[in-house]
Amino acid sequence: MSRAGTAVAAESSTAKLARFFPTATPVRIPVRLSRIEGAQENKCEHTVIEYGTSQEVLFASKLRLEFADLLQLQNSDGTLNAQACVVAVQYNAGHTAVAARFTQQVPNWIVKS
Repeated sequence: MSRAGTAVAAESSTAKLARFFPTATPVRIPVRLSRIEGAQENKCEHTVIEYGTSQEVLFASKLRLEFADLLQLQNSDGTLNAQACVVAVQYNAGHTAVAARFTQQVPNWIVKS
């Protein structure tokens, strides 16, 4: 006998990390993420910002990121092109969730009233 309706969707690693950011809002913003090492950008990937606050972004990453790493985030139309610093990394079952705080105010990011 099957139990229809009892399946529970697995919570993503990023959603688990978002619990520590009470003002985080779900978003889906594809970005190019680059880790900045020294004076040049290095190691990049395409990912999706899954949650955001007025100052932070939360996303999954395959890069080996650590606390205080400096990142460059760019979306395809150039309306988001900002640097952020890693403030939290959470490893969960082979997935890495990252929270990064913008190093400067980003205009027209997430507007909260």
